[in-house]
Amino acid sequence: MNFNFTEEQQLLRKMTRQFVDKEIIPYMQEWDEQGRFDSGVLTKLADLGLMGVCIPEVYGGSGMDYNSLAIVCEELERGDTAFRTAVSVHTGLNSLTLLQWGTEAQKQKYLVSQAKGKKIGAFGLTEPGAGSDVAALQTTAVNKGDHYVLNGQKTWISLCDTADHFIVFAYTDKSKKHHGISAFIVERSTPGFSSKATKGKLGIRAGNTGELFFEDMKVPAENLLGKEGDGFKIAMSALDNGRFTVAAGACGLIMACMEASVDYCHERKTFGHEIGKHQLVQQMIANMEAGLQMSRLLVYRAGELKNQGKRNTRETSLAKWQACDFANRAADDAVQVHGAYGYSNEYPVERHLRNSKAPVIYEGTREIHTIMQAQYVLGYRKDKPLDHMLPAWPYEPDEQ
Repeated sequence: MNFNFTEEQQLLRKMTRQFVDKEIIPYMQEWDEQGRFDSGVLTKLADLGLMGVCIPEVYGGSGMDYNSLAIVCEELERGDTAFRTAVSVHTGLNSLTLLQWGTEAQKQKYLVSQAKGKKIGAFGLTEPGAGSDVAALQTTAVNKGDHYVLNGQKTWISLCDTADHFIVFAYTDKSKKHHGISAFIVERSTPGFSSKATKGKLGIRAGNTGELFFEDMKVPAENLLGKEGDGFKIAMSALDNGRFTVAAGACGLIMACMEASVDYCHERKTFGHEIGKHQLVQQMIANMEAGLQMSRLLVYRAGELKNQGKRNTRETSLAKWQACDFANRAADDAVQVHGAYGYSNEYPVERHLRNSKAPVIYEGTREIHTIMQAQYVLGYRKDKPLDHMLPAWPYEPDEQ
């Protein structure tokens, strides 16, 4: 496995970092305090080709590999988790799912505009009573021939008020339990759809998160993604992609914590020395560096499997679990390095600490990933190739 970045990837990292330094970091404290999501940032990301970085050119994307998506997510979260989350949901959970499972007509209608950033995509799986237990969802879709009637509610949905298209999961046959879940492409403009933002979050305050409501909403039959009953498989494959971007973003958060801490170590003096001279402070910096390097190895290993078109559920789960845990610890240590100042928003580390908690919970809690890894080792869990695998890179249209 080659861990050397190509010249194209190095330029991509440089471009994304410059964008973050100019368009995100100077405004983050204000956006965080106001709890405001600036959707104009997504427009600027689209202008750079970053809303479809790993989507094939034939579908309007930049045609880069999956590790290039990881680079973008890492650099975005170095600025703030809110904007990495937006790209995770739009590209990782929605667009890559359309690429993997959509018909050609669905790709032309929805994927092309999303890859270009002209339309924004999101993902509706979680419900008030259904998180880790996906089979507990209550949303239903009744087949009426040329359309389905959708009723239900989703919660903790990123880009709830911003997205144009959603991939939504609902029961078409509850008697079959998780085998009776189906997936649908839902448009915001359809009558019966509404959304509401959630306020009072601990972190990711500059992100747009909330609820979706479906009331006798008519969804055209051609908007069924896959076949009836494929919803659970589609959701799990989508999470392989979403978790990959979350893990990559966690590397960016570690990097942000380390950069802020190193600057402060040289700025602050105690007992006549820079605090970086104190060994226990050095230990915290060293732990951040170790966490960053180990997380990157796990992330790019999963990305290389994606590039080869191989199933990567086990590897992506491990990357997501460990990288998010490392990021949470790095943020906690960064506050400690800053001492009392770490407890105020005069420095960014208090925001990093608040932001670091959500990724430990969403897209598979720490506990879910712990169980998954143990089951793989014990032989209780084995993955089979999916009906529809994410295309290997570079993408060849005749593979479809």
